[in-house]
Parts: sequence; C-alpha cells; structure tokens
Amino acid sequence: MTQTAKKILAADVGGTNIRAAVVSDGNITEELRSQISLGDRDISENDLIEKLSSFFHQTISSHNDISAIGIGFPGFFLGSSDTLISSPNLPKLNNVNLAQKLSEALNLPVSIQNDALCAAIGEQRFGAGEGIPNLLHITLGTGIGGGLILNNTPYTGEGGMAMEFGHLTVEHDDSARACGCGGFGCVEAYASATAISARYFDASGTQSDSKNIYMQACGDDETAKAIIESAGHYLGMAIAEAVKLLDIHNVTISGGLTGAWPLLHPAIMDSLNNSLIPPLKGKINVLRSSLDDNAGLLGAAALVS
Repeated sequence: MTQTAKKILAADVGGTNIRAAVVSDGNITEELRSQISLGDRDISENDLIEKLSSFFHQTISSHNDISAIGIGFPGFFLGSSDTLISSPNLPKLNNVNLAQKLSEALNLPVSIQNDALCAAIGEQRFGAGEGIPNLLHITLGTGIGGGLILNNTPYTGEGGMAMEFGHLTVEHDDSARACGCGGFGCVEAYASATAISARYFDASGTQSDSKNIYMQACGDDETAKAIIESAGHYLGMAIAEAVKLLDIHNVTISGGLTGAWPLLHPAIMDSLNNSLIPPLKGKINVLRSSLDDNAGLLGAAALVS
C-alpha cells in the first residue's frame, strides 16, 4: 500500500504580508497570501503570536490534512532551537521560543528559521543549487539577505547571525551611503531594490521602483542602466569577500531583482573576478534561482520534512 505524502503548511513571513503554501513531497500544491502588519516596532510577543496563529488557524481549518508547519521569519535564530534571539525591525522580541508558542496555539508541530536561510535550504534541495554540498544563497529584495549551506547542513553561526551578506561593507570613504542597520557602505545600501530606487532618484530626480528602472535600462535610459550595472558591481565585490573567506565556489541568487539578470549577471561576474585572488578567478559559479519566489517556501517546508 502506497503511503500518502504528508502535507506541510509553509510560510514566508514579511513585514506586510505572509506568503504561504501547502507543500507535499517538495511540490507546492496551493499558494496562499494574507496581509499582516508587523511594521510596528513596538509589537509585543503576545501580539505577534496572536497575529500569526490567527492566520494559520484560518488556513488549517480549511486544510484538515496539514501535518506540520514550517516558517521562514525575518530574525536571528539560535541554531536549530527555533528560538528567536532578535529581529532587527522588531526590537521588543528577544529570546522568544516562537515555534513552541505557535505549536501550543495551533496544536501542530512548528519549525522556524531565518527567512534567507530558508531560501538557501530551498535552493539547495530543489533549485539551481540542488545537490551542491556547499552553497551561498543571496536574496535580493527590499533588503539583501544571505544563507549558507556547509557540507549539506544549514549554518547559522554561534549566535544565529551567520551570513548577514547585506551588511558586508563595499564602500569605506566619507561618501558611503547610510544603511538601515546603522552603518555605512553596506552592499544593501547600493544593490537592494530600495537602494536602486533611491540611487535612481538621486541621479535623475525621478521616483521609480526597481522593476521599472530595469525596464528603462533595457531601453535608452543610460542612468538606469548604469545604476543596475553598478548594483551588480557592488554585489560582485561582496561575493568576492565571502568567497575569499569561505572558499565556496557556488552562489545562487533569488528575489525580484533577478528580473534584471541580463544586465546584473555580467556586472557581477566582472566585478567578482576583478576582486578575487588569482587562484579563485574564473572558478566561481553565480546562478540565478530556478525557483523564482518559492525558494523560501520550499526551504521552510524542508525544515519539517
């Protein structure tokens, strides 16, 4: 008798919405989305549990065959303990066993991990990095995140903060751009979707989002083209620093900005190889995600599968 694959509810929690999916045997069978506001920096632990459990309750009530929940969440987690150490945009949440509290509220097993690390897990299990034992994954969106797989194992670091790729410093002079982390010169301040929009406005006086800027770059807007290629340049510099430290030869990139891949990728590779030490030049593969926006969902499902 063939055993039916168990169904997992996977979720990618953002500041303004939750993307969720029912996942069975590594395949998304149904996608869900809900508006949620986690933008209030004063949100309490109880409020967070209430908001998340309310969303999951609604979904579970119409899917009575869900066996477990996996969640990617924007914060730092202590190893595989499911304990949220801190979240940069939610400063009142510290040392919260988020999975345990949600499990008690929902009466289902819950596993949770950093959202970018979930994307790395998804890409290494099911995407462009499938079967690669050592992988650096980068998420390009409103901000820039990173996840690291070493010897087929997700690596979180001693304090849950490994691979904060977006906060590698790529500019050091007095004109370095300010970053949301409080520092200056971070790659996130130059190559995220937010940064591209801000840099385009500074250069042109026109407000536009990163998608439109790329479309203009494909036309005759030289300012837009220069900014997209500059973002690739800075990404290549940051990847080079990570590669020199880790000697990892495979990098995957996901997120909305990969829509600009025809301009972004050549700039990344040129800058990367210019920034590497000679024995590493020409040996690093930088691949676009094959999972579109689903790497994080599939990685969250893999936490419990």
